[in-house]
Amino acid sequence: MANSLYQKHIISIPELSREELELIVETAGQLKKEPRPELIKNKVVASCFFEPSTRTRLSFETAIQRIGGDVIGFDNGGNTSLAKKGETLSDSVQVISSYVDAFVMRHPQEGAARLASEFSNGVPVINAGDGANQHPTQTLLDLYTIAETQSRLDNLNVAFVGDLKYGRTVHSLTQALAKFNNIRFFFVAPEALAMPDYLCEELDEAGIQYSLHTDMESVIPELDILYMTRVQKERFDESEYAHIKSAYILTAALLEGARENLKVLHPLPRVDEITTDVDVTPHAYYFQQAENGVYARQALLALVLNETL
Repeated sequence: MANSLYQKHIISIPELSREELELIVETAGQLKKEPRPELIKNKVVASCFFEPSTRTRLSFETAIQRIGGDVIGFDNGGNTSLAKKGETLSDSVQVISSYVDAFVMRHPQEGAARLASEFSNGVPVINAGDGANQHPTQTLLDLYTIAETQSRLDNLNVAFVGDLKYGRTVHSLTQALAKFNNIRFFFVAPEALAMPDYLCEELDEAGIQYSLHTDMESVIPELDILYMTRVQKERFDESEYAHIKSAYILTAALLEGARENLKVLHPLPRVDEITTDVDVTPHAYYFQQAENGVYARQALLALVLNETL
């Protein structure tokens, strides 16, 4: 297929077609098997993180360098002269984009990536997370990991567990998987952290099956993918948090009745929602998932910066 991702802003998952998602997944698989260290040779990519990040920033910068690009940027925007001198985001983007071929940005403000795309003078902007809104490249590595472990992206039973209300990774991945056929979702969360109504309405309108649950034990035997997330302590008082947290801890014992092909994913960092005895089961795949971030981001950068590969 033609590469419709060339010079495209990557702001949110709904703006990517199924075909584009499949192209990124396929390219990631090829790059994992056969490294291509000169794919973006002589290209400079800005890595601008206006809030701290470890996995996403290191994964992006590794990806850039492994396919031959050069990286410039910063990892804490609050410590830069941009912030200290009060420069607007739009001015910062206009200046930095004049130095580079692509602009990777994380920002605490929802909508910041879209704003950046309006002031980048045609330089493609890649959203590395904008507040609680979208985290599209996490979704790309999740899709690649699912395809790698299940050999398909259609005909899947997928559960999301934990903080489904505020978790941008959960929202983006749900929207991505909804583009594929015969996906059945299981949303497992306390009522206070249930999947937002707008996402459930999107699934209803598309005729996609989903069910709501408050415990995960009953759904595990039906699953191909179990996607765990952290219940955030700061959203509850101490007693409420202790009760909720204990209901959403995955142990090896809970996986005894699971399908052989079930994989457990997590966007990391985990706190105590997955016990360490799960790590040694054949179902654990969250560390490989994190590694796959490098290949998914290599694929995305290569496709955005090259008309043909």
